[in-house]
Amino acid sequence: MRTESQLRGSTSVVGVAEAGLGEVGPDVSALQIAGEASLDAIADAGLKPSDIDAVFCHSAFFTFPATTLSEYLGLQPRYVDTTATGGSSFVAHLRHATAAINAGMAEVALIAYGSNQRSHSGGLATSGANLVPSYEAPFGPRLPVSGYALAAARHMHEFGTTRKDLAEIAVAARKWAKLHPNAFTRDDLAIDDVLGARMVSTPLSVRDCCLVTDGAGAVVVTTTERARDLQQAIVPILSVAEAARHMNISTTPDLTTTAAAESGPRAFELAGLKPSDVDVVEVYDAFTINTLLFLEDLGFCAKGEGGSFVADGGLAPGGRLPVNTNGGGLSYTHPGMYGIFLIVEAVRQLRGEAGDRQVADAHVGLVHGNGGVLSSQVTALLGDASTL
Repeated sequence: MRTESQLRGSTSVVGVAEAGLGEVGPDVSALQIAGEASLDAIADAGLKPSDIDAVFCHSAFFTFPATTLSEYLGLQPRYVDTTATGGSSFVAHLRHATAAINAGMAEVALIAYGSNQRSHSGGLATSGANLVPSYEAPFGPRLPVSGYALAAARHMHEFGTTRKDLAEIAVAARKWAKLHPNAFTRDDLAIDDVLGARMVSTPLSVRDCCLVTDGAGAVVVTTTERARDLQQAIVPILSVAEAARHMNISTTPDLTTTAAAESGPRAFELAGLKPSDVDVVEVYDAFTINTLLFLEDLGFCAKGEGGSFVADGGLAPGGRLPVNTNGGGLSYTHPGMYGIFLIVEAVRQLRGEAGDRQVADAHVGLVHGNGGVLSSQVTALLGDASTL
């Protein structure tokens, strides 16, 4: 049996697609747009639906997601996985698909997600209330934002981080979004706009919070050997690592350090890489504090130095590190869970298909998914053919 490090580059992403971004309206279901994205990703790979023999899917908007999606598309997979760790699920699915393929349990895997959160029931649907356990409810948290606000407040207390530092992250995301024709929000955003925005949960304003949109995404994974014969440039999966510390924010051992401090180093070790090797970074930015915490925990800067690292447009086009190059969950799209879109954007960057937002000489991309209230952390490293 091969060790996990020996799986490096054994599988590749060969197809990606998105559908229904923005607001699809009340007559379009989450399953419909998940199906559309899936078919488009399969076509992007140069494959047929009948080639798919494994389906990985998670959604809060239709039950038995992998089985339901398979029925909708007319698939008959021999392997299904509905691992549900929130927005990190789809990055974890890269690892699970790689394991299944290497075990001979599947050859071509579809990973998909769909949500009509914005259009659902004619309003803004949320599952946040489901995150409130009885022992936290008496304190009246507005979850998930209040949990992230606790982390932000503690980081400010310990390290002197400011609201302006967090605003830099929102502004950088918007600058990337302005380069993406499909971004949900593309209007100008300045530091003062973020600082003066309506407060949602101190110290996070509405501009520190992700969008609420509809949308679906899909990714197709197969062996790298087979990928070489398909129509797209290969994007090898170099490593994926998972870590979790808590479910409820009240039980986290440390508000300023996430389990990304465990998944990140493991992913780098498995890939034989280090943070300085990464050309483009896609991290789950449901809130501005996420980006800052993950950059520290993944090793791009020291703990407590995130504020200075993001300052002066450090993450924006032309800055010191290209982060969330599609505009992220803050400005591009965020249909309840964002993890699938991290993978899609990283693949497009590594294929050189990102248009005006393309990062020059992008050979290694880091994808980091987050689920719950800083609960589940999953880090993946993807590459181009030169990384094998």
